[in-house]
Amino acid sequence: MTNFDALGLNPAILRAVAERGYVTPTPIQAKAIPAILAGKDIMGGAQTGTGKTAGFTLPMLQRLLAHANTSPSPARHPVRALILTPTRELAIQVEESVRDYGKHTGLRATVVYGGVAMDAQEAALRAGVELLVATPGRLLDHLQQKTLNLNQVEIFVLDEADRMLDMGFIPDIKRIIALLPAKRQNLLFSATFSPEIKKLADQLLNQPELIEVARRNTAAETVTQLAYVCRADDKRALLERLLRDRGEEQALVFMRTKQGAGRLARQLEKSGFEASAIHGDKSQLARLEALDAFKDGKIRVLVATDVAARGLDIEELPLVFNFELPYVPEDYIHRIGRTGRAGASGVAISIVGPDEERLLLEIERLLKRNLPREPLPELGSAGPRAARSGAASWVGNAPARDKSHFDRNPDQIPMARASTSGRSSALVAGAVELPPLAPRRQRQ
Repeated sequence: MTNFDALGLNPAILRAVAERGYVTPTPIQAKAIPAILAGKDIMGGAQTGTGKTAGFTLPMLQRLLAHANTSPSPARHPVRALILTPTRELAIQVEESVRDYGKHTGLRATVVYGGVAMDAQEAALRAGVELLVATPGRLLDHLQQKTLNLNQVEIFVLDEADRMLDMGFIPDIKRIIALLPAKRQNLLFSATFSPEIKKLADQLLNQPELIEVARRNTAAETVTQLAYVCRADDKRALLERLLRDRGEEQALVFMRTKQGAGRLARQLEKSGFEASAIHGDKSQLARLEALDAFKDGKIRVLVATDVAARGLDIEELPLVFNFELPYVPEDYIHRIGRTGRAGASGVAISIVGPDEERLLLEIERLLKRNLPREPLPELGSAGPRAARSGAASWVGNAPARDKSHFDRNPDQIPMARASTSGRSSALVAGAVELPPLAPRRQRQ
């Protein structure tokens, strides 16, 4: 396979790549870097952990090198590249990569996100930066405050477009796109390509090159996938038994609901595990603190919902649990992609209740393989109890009238998978007046 030094990257960028110990590009990097250097629009799809961020960061830095300068004047450092991400955590990780790979180039970068005061962000923007990483809501806040403008953006990156759709950011994104110059390079990345994402890509991209290195029904070959089928009442006891059997290994545990994630984390703490939860109802600061504690090894078990966990970059995570199976089979791929990254081995264990057997069958249909059913271990004095077969329930024991505690409303899933009829008007690129925004304290 081609080495990085054969891709036409500047020595200053190659130096930073070498300092991180990388020699050979991943498949998506080998495909994306030449296409982006050639100025093409990109529609990219890849599994998490494939090196996608470097795949667009390295050529983006290369294309902006002509603008690098040491002038202290902010006017000499307008925003040339804009990267939008759905969550604060992902924005921070992407900006760290931009800084790391660009540290020898002289280009400036910063990140803006909600949940924190705007003062420090405003100061960085007013000083001038060539590369800006942002979450949509906070970027609109800064545009309203006139702390930056986007009229010299040359490269626009929309990362995790499918999660942007899930989290309701598409209207905000369209407002932002309308403020960008008509002439620019567009890079869209999405783990899955739903009809809505394809529609957005049709509006945004100009004769894009499709780069897809892994089908959306694939999981990393280094991940061992197992399933335990048990009574719903035995799920937590089984999880605790499996955690104890795994020694001191850290684990990421997935739940469907915000309330369920918090409740399970509290129950695990009472059972003696160092555990915490991240979900949409927690403040950005609380989520970041929990993630940092997990990365530092202070917390052994992190319980998360799908939306909160998207974009988490945790090196060498050995173990992922599906305490509740996702309603959308593709989300299973995202979940287990937290482990087995960059060639490392990992284990993904699904704990399946009797009302989730239909969900498991849909996942297996997507994977085109059956997950091995493991025998139940002893769960205390009563011993393991076999699961009772029964009709699947798509919302489990959730109250019929109130589904607000779900990060993703089950009632909306068929709509999300259905193709929309007709075509909406193309996005308008150019200078437009930004409508007034209602003040929001906590914006992504």
